[in-house]
Amino acid sequence: MNDKTVIDVFVDGAKKGWHVGINNIIPNVLMAYVCIQILTITGLLDLLGNLFAPVMAVFGLPGQAVMVLISALMSMGGAVGVAHALYTKGVLTGTHITILIPAIYLMGSKIQYLGRLLGTVGVNPKYYPIMLGISVCNAMISMLIMKILA
Repeated sequence: MNDKTVIDVFVDGAKKGWHVGINNIIPNVLMAYVCIQILTITGLLDLLGNLFAPVMAVFGLPGQAVMVLISALMSMGGAVGVAHALYTKGVLTGTHITILIPAIYLMGSKIQYLGRLLGTVGVNPKYYPIMLGISVCNAMISMLIMKILA
């Protein structure tokens, strides 16, 4: 029988949540802010924005929003951080964020998961691009739907 009280369970959960926040979420979000700042200072953010503007316009987004999607492949927390950084700079609006959020979740952290999960269970690496492509297609469909709804 478990001798833990409700308070013990709560405190254990709070400690685990603190650990996840400090060790996983905050570093990703902080790195996202740093990356956006570096891209802004070097002028690469505007360059990427201009380069991807025609593609992102299909989804009703500015070209710079591609950085959110690229970040989402590596880290969901990082993508949220990039989205917030672009929002605070006035590049993205609330409507843009609404369109991007489902894509962030559908594409979230795929680079990490491909190696960590699929490699562990022995999935043939030749299927990785297909699985990644499915995630990207799902994200694009979600952005088109959200463009209509938003």
